[in-house]
Amino acid sequence: MELKFHLDESVPHAVAHGLTLRGIDASTTTTAGLLGASDHEQLAFAIQSNRVLVTHDRNFLRLVASMADHPGLAYCPPMHRSIGQIVLSLVHLWRTTTSEQMRGRIEYL
Repeated sequence: MELKFHLDESVPHAVAHGLTLRGIDASTTTTAGLLGASDHEQLAFAIQSNRVLVTHDRNFLRLVASMADHPGLAYCPPMHRSIGQIVLSLVHLWRTTTSEQMRGRIEYL
């Protein structure tokens, strides 16, 4: 099954736009109605909708480390990559990894 992504508040909407232009399903905190939601609520949404959570927030690394099962986490340190680089990294992940392969995994961008 193809990967779907959920971008938390720390990730610019331009990343989601770049993904959707390429036919990749990507939600944002805005489109999911989660502005101001806690990290736990963001993660719960990603789990419920089977979406890889994309974030610049390192708190999610600790949250998923204690979980046995989650759809996956794509983490990019803040100011580490440009929007275009993040989009290309996620496109590559989408092309080369199934949702089953991503389950429980942390991908560092």
